[in-house]
Amino acid sequence: MKEPARILAVRHGQTAWNAEMRMQGQLDTALDDTGLRQAEQLADALRDESIDLIVASDLQRTLRTAAPLAHVKGIDVILERGLRERSFGVFEGHTYDDIHRLWPDGAARWRGREVDFAPPGGESLLTFHARCVDTATRLCSAYPGHAMLWVTHGGVLDCLYRAATRIDLGAPRTWSLANAAINRLLHGDQGLMLVGWGDVRHLSA
Repeated sequence: MKEPARILAVRHGQTAWNAEMRMQGQLDTALDDTGLRQAEQLADALRDESIDLIVASDLQRTLRTAAPLAHVKGIDVILERGLRERSFGVFEGHTYDDIHRLWPDGAARWRGREVDFAPPGGESLLTFHARCVDTATRLCSAYPGHAMLWVTHGGVLDCLYRAATRIDLGAPRTWSLANAAINRLLHGDQGLMLVGWGDVRHLSA
């Protein structure tokens, strides 16, 4: 029986597009002032935590969120494209209101969590979920027994939560995906297991 990998999974800090309710997907947006402050608060919260490696998606909002803690720990950030947000194709760059106006049928299928629906040029939930779980399994198999920080995106965290709790991919979401919240999981012989979720105490200062 192998020693489980310990995962701190964090969504990137806030971006202007988060505040505007604008679809980011895989577009490379930057943190806003609130997001930059959240990255510093995250580093303060985890400076004494045992962390062997830091992994982030290859988009700047995750890299910038990881940077302060990487500096504190003296650890280089490993880039992992598999931790990217879901690709939303033509929806990307538009506000949620615009998406409902321009593509009402597609918006309804997206909001309804139809697992085989993919926006034109984007990924379906089934494809996206498989990518997230495959990436998590590969990273944990490569670093068994290690403590890892993964800085990623809301959609990825949703998939990890569902995989860890065995909740159906099409079920409505009832858990938070807050920017810069700390979420804790283990990965062992039985796959992902949930330890703690949605810790935002470090962001209240």
